[in-house]
Amino acid sequence: MNTTTLVIATLFGSSSIILGAFGAHAFKKILSAEKLASFEVGIRYQMYSALALLILGFQLDFDIYYERLAVYGITAGNILFSFSIYFLSFAEYWKKNLKFLGPITPLGGLFMIVGWISLLLSFLK
Repeated sequence: MNTTTLVIATLFGSSSIILGAFGAHAFKKILSAEKLASFEVGIRYQMYSALALLILGFQLDFDIYYERLAVYGITAGNILFSFSIYFLSFAEYWKKNLKFLGPITPLGGLFMIVGWISLLLSFLK
């Protein structure tokens, strides 16, 4: 589980830097300021998740259920939260109705909260 967590962390981290660079340069030309701000929120939370998973991958043994649940929650939450924001940011540019993704974003946030609370529970055990 340590290696898997570290791989996910590096994938999240590297892709957030790549997307951030595109956001700071190429996407500025095609996204409104409001959509770009939303896009940057997704990038910020993706990097937070990457750093958290990197630390967890190095520090935990994953022998406690709550430690594994923390990784699952943070990973799934990041995918749902950040990637739904990315797609919603581009919906207008693509001229696509992606409003169905709106409820996915808070669901991703909920999964991240579950991950963090699971981490707390693993510390208290």
